[in-house]
Amino acid sequence: MKIAILLPYKENYSRLNAGAVSIFVNDTTKLSNFKKGIKVYGSTESKKVLNNYKNIKFQKKFYQSSSNKYLKSFLDKVKNKKLDILEVHNRPHYVNFLNKFSNYKKVLFFHNDPLNMQGSVSVKERLNLLDITDKIIFNSNWSKSRFLIDLPYAANNDKLKVIHQSTSKTKINFKKKKKIISFIGKLNSSKGYDIYGKAILKILNKYKDWNAIVIGDEPRQKFFFEHENLNHLGFKENSFILNKLKEVSIATVPSRWDEPFGRSSLEAASRGCALIISNTGGLSETTNKAIILNKISEDELFNKIDYLIKNKKYRNSLQKETYNDFSLTNQNAASKIDKLRNELFVNKKINLVKDIKKPLKILHITNFNERFDGRLHYNTGKRINNGLIRLGHNVLTISDRDIVSNYKNLKDPKGINTLNNKIINSFNNFNPDMIITGHADNITHDTFEFIKNKKKSLKIAQWFLDPVSKFGPDFDKNKNRLIKNIKFIDANFLTTDPNSLNFNIKNSYFIPNPADKSFETLENYKHDCENDLFFAMSHGVHRGILKKNKFDNREKILEELLIKNKEIKFDFYGFNNRQPIWAEDFKNQLSNSKMGLNLSRGKPLKYYSSDRIAQLMGNGLLTFIDEKTSYSDFFTKREIITYKNVYDLIEKILKYKNDDKQRRIIARNGKIKYLKIFNSTNVANFIISKTFLIKNKSFW
Repeated sequence: MKIAILLPYKENYSRLNAGAVSIFVNDTTKLSNFKKGIKVYGSTESKKVLNNYKNIKFQKKFYQSSSNKYLKSFLDKVKNKKLDILEVHNRPHYVNFLNKFSNYKKVLFFHNDPLNMQGSVSVKERLNLLDITDKIIFNSNWSKSRFLIDLPYAANNDKLKVIHQSTSKTKINFKKKKKIISFIGKLNSSKGYDIYGKAILKILNKYKDWNAIVIGDEPRQKFFFEHENLNHLGFKENSFILNKLKEVSIATVPSRWDEPFGRSSLEAASRGCALIISNTGGLSETTNKAIILNKISEDELFNKIDYLIKNKKYRNSLQKETYNDFSLTNQNAASKIDKLRNELFVNKKINLVKDIKKPLKILHITNFNERFDGRLHYNTGKRINNGLIRLGHNVLTISDRDIVSNYKNLKDPKGINTLNNKIINSFNNFNPDMIITGHADNITHDTFEFIKNKKKSLKIAQWFLDPVSKFGPDFDKNKNRLIKNIKFIDANFLTTDPNSLNFNIKNSYFIPNPADKSFETLENYKHDCENDLFFAMSHGVHRGILKKNKFDNREKILEELLIKNKEIKFDFYGFNNRQPIWAEDFKNQLSNSKMGLNLSRGKPLKYYSSDRIAQLMGNGLLTFIDEKTSYSDFFTKREIITYKNVYDLIEKILKYKNDDKQRRIIARNGKIKYLKIFNSTNVANFIISKTFLIKNKSFW
């Protein structure tokens, strides 16, 4: 997964001067399962930057907005990156700007009060954010509640999540705690530094054996508190603060302003300090064990500190309770963020009993290939149809290409009018709840408009198997087929990752090529097969035979394999004048091979594969696939073999030819996994679930 994290302009993502946003991003990124694919983008003058960082430099011009220039420079940096997720921190107006230029998933993190930030002040702005983002993350429930002011109906919106800021948790030796009282943060009245200063002078005068420390600065507002036992340490990097807090016995956070969360309190709790805090904003969410100031005043703070000093036993107990109760760790936050990232790409499984009270009536329109007398029986349309029926739905099928082929006449030379009349008549008689189409290119705009207008509640979904990469075959043709009637389609399902395409399709989702337990019945991993490697291609399933003088780019790879591997026994079809094979002939020949090559036309693209992969893995062949398809997102190296290039492929074919035990284990695991998660029932479930916007437990 490729993830770009965009920091606020001028956020100092450095080791020496990192703020709360930078600390949180750095700490959670280091622990993320996706850290290898994460890049953090920002603009800083510092050379001692934190991990995974890319600096954005640009020429400033006095008549141009620096923020807009920053965002445009960021877009230039990532335009060829094919991002999966963009995560914007603490700048809601950035999201609105970037939404115009990107189709990847967008996540917005709030670290401050949304009502005080450009781009989220008004109800209209917040509604817009809900519309254009995929997730909005708040650092506290308080921050979330502020976002929801005048938006009570959005309270249960699944896009809105709370992930508290976090820090590390390390072992604390409470015997080494010293008689130190701390204040950490900006030295201004909003943070309550004036209250702390006045109270601490009284405390230090009363208790000569106690000391106080102040960490922080504030160039805009000056308070001067001097005492021989008061140590001003100035601004310090985060690692110093965390280490110093191990010694602190009492930490104070008497903030007047509504802290969105409160990093000072968070870090003090993680180091087992007895905490005194005000009850403003999200401060109370940092720990359940703090002493709360009833009134934010000098006398109140003095009395709370005085009580903790006098009652050593209670103070020590409070320190240990605070430490033991602390759960807002970096690991916990990183895991929650990773879970949300996964959810952005995880398909949701439907629970029919819970979500659909009765079977649906579904009109499924695709090419069922009746005119080929069973030669193309093992096709994706049949697989999806099997899944729909297994789910208990009432399915009426229309084989569109059979109709246009069989009903051509002088009045209707292409058979298209007959097909569309049949669809309308079937719709009127059957009254479906849902229409599912697959490559049904001959349905007209007028037909879709008619049935949509007649039944407003009708849902229409389409699935599409062909490659739609600009680097693949027939790109323009396939793209136009896909988007031809897009305005009528509620959900689109592609065997390619939609976010990897160079054009945007709304409400589009990835589906795998489904396997079917009644189709994929071989168990090649159990047998000593005659051939080593199987591969089959054709020059078109409907044609059935090879075309003269037609060249397929895959032939180069096949020729290299044949030339460089005399010891491997290949079984290739649709190549070197060896005709393609179909139906039972295909299964019979497939049963003779130990391993299969899954090689699709065009350049590899994320998740795209021809439907051959379902037959190879589903029938228990050890399957090889180009690593650039990212199938390692679904299968481990104990279930599928990925290769980098032809030479790597050759090496791995030889390896598993000579290691039959491992070949059998991986092939068996691959079959079990494929039929478990990529089966036709799951795919049919997913199509219904996403089309009807039903959210339930995921299955891949």
